[in-house]
Amino acid sequence: MNSKKKFAVVLSGCGVYDGSEIHEATLSMYAISKNGGEYQIFAPNIDQYHVINHLTGEEMAEKRNVLVEAARIARGNIKDLQEFRAADYDAILFPGGFGVAKNLCTFAFKGADCEVNEDVERVLKAMHSARKPIGALCIAPALIAKILGAVEVTIGNDAATAEAITKMGATHVNTGHGETVFDKENKIVTTPCYMLDATIAQIGDGAENVVKTIMAL
Repeated sequence: MNSKKKFAVVLSGCGVYDGSEIHEATLSMYAISKNGGEYQIFAPNIDQYHVINHLTGEEMAEKRNVLVEAARIARGNIKDLQEFRAADYDAILFPGGFGVAKNLCTFAFKGADCEVNEDVERVLKAMHSARKPIGALCIAPALIAKILGAVEVTIGNDAATAEAITKMGATHVNTGHGETVFDKENKIVTTPCYMLDATIAQIGDGAENVVKTIMAL
């Protein structure tokens, strides 16, 4: 029997400005594997909100698909989020990047009044109902706050984002590099990553601390 903890990792595209933050995604997968777990990557099969040129920061006149773009990070081994079933996984993890706030929900544009993709909402509620751990990096805790409400999370120490999280009914805790907030009651583990002015080593620390906390549950 396979006793490895099985994580679902949910991506929002490929690239910090319009998709998943690649360092956070990759280092999360590394942390899961290094600590004896395994993972399956998922993404919703939807259009990106827009496409950003990561060299210039300017918007590009083209369309891209979140699942197709996220498949780049997954090396093709990825499933449509519609296929996700909570019974098949021990935990779920959301790396950050603007794609979380633009593609998985509209937090980047509407803050506390954002809407959330229906598949994302379904999987989060399913894992929470099953009392299974949820991990979130960077801006992704805002998504958790919107869906689950009265939870304790961190996005670091950005006052405006923290205020929006509070407005959604959650409690925000200020944190520094690599630090995590563990909401024991709801089994939610969050860390700020690139919401702070972080190095790639600090991103690795944050991802590993989230994964280790989840593994210990």
